[in-house]
Amino acid sequence: MSLKNDRSPLPLRALQVFESASRFQNFTTAGGELGITQSAVSRKIAELEAILGTQLFRRSGPNLSLTPQGKALAMRVTYALGDLRRACAEVQPTKGSSIVTLSMLPSVAAKWLAPRLGLFTDLHPNIDLRISASRDLVDLNAAQIDGAIRYGTGRWPGLAAVWLGAETVCPVCASSIVEKFAITTPADLLKAPLLHADIAEDWAAWFSAVGLEEPKVPRGPKLGDDTAILQAALSGQGIALGRSQLVADDLQAGRLIAPFDVKLDASFSYWFVSASDPSKNLVTVRDWIVQEFA
Repeated sequence: MSLKNDRSPLPLRALQVFESASRFQNFTTAGGELGITQSAVSRKIAELEAILGTQLFRRSGPNLSLTPQGKALAMRVTYALGDLRRACAEVQPTKGSSIVTLSMLPSVAAKWLAPRLGLFTDLHPNIDLRISASRDLVDLNAAQIDGAIRYGTGRWPGLAAVWLGAETVCPVCASSIVEKFAITTPADLLKAPLLHADIAEDWAAWFSAVGLEEPKVPRGPKLGDDTAILQAALSGQGIALGRSQLVADDLQAGRLIAPFDVKLDASFSYWFVSASDPSKNLVTVRDWIVQEFA
């Protein structure tokens, strides 16, 4: 099938799967949202790429990102599907579900929100919560987003910001890494592969906090998204500087361990932002998120 004219049938299911995958930039999380497997998501994306004759995602190990063509398509598809959802909501009885759309970082969506979605649905079955995951600072009005979880200083002109919580940063890894490199002191971390991120709290700052001044920090993979960094740590690829809000569940479940107690205070905090006059449903979502962060 090709899309060379306006009468060509649209691959609607593949576009729906692409829209979810583009928001999360993670096939497993997208599959969870859609109720299908990761491999099914991958097949649909491959099908859409074949139809369009262009690559939509770049794949580099655990890291997934949109190509320029993928970004352009994602923007249009997100708006189109949003319009369709709103059109459907408008013709439903008023007692039906109400859509609330939130924007947040892919890492927050995958590591913090996704494990809690069932709790929210159980408490508020009449609110249809939709997530737009993006590393870009989304214009809420232009993108027709109701609210957002943002990571920053709390100052966004024209928006009301409610503080959710701060966080700390410390080394985390799989237990196999500790055993493999016989890690017993902070200096032992220099023997292991270190994973690097684009956050202000870097390895040099952490080693300085434990008294190792100007250590020769080994170079290692730098992954821009925390989801990819933590997945690499979970699979035993190295040691990451984990942000406490994103690694709490993995630490509690024993999937990751924190070899040392020394933590850095993060430069930024999490905030819930919205217009100054949020809807009743958005207030419900906001209050639930505030409670979960607390």
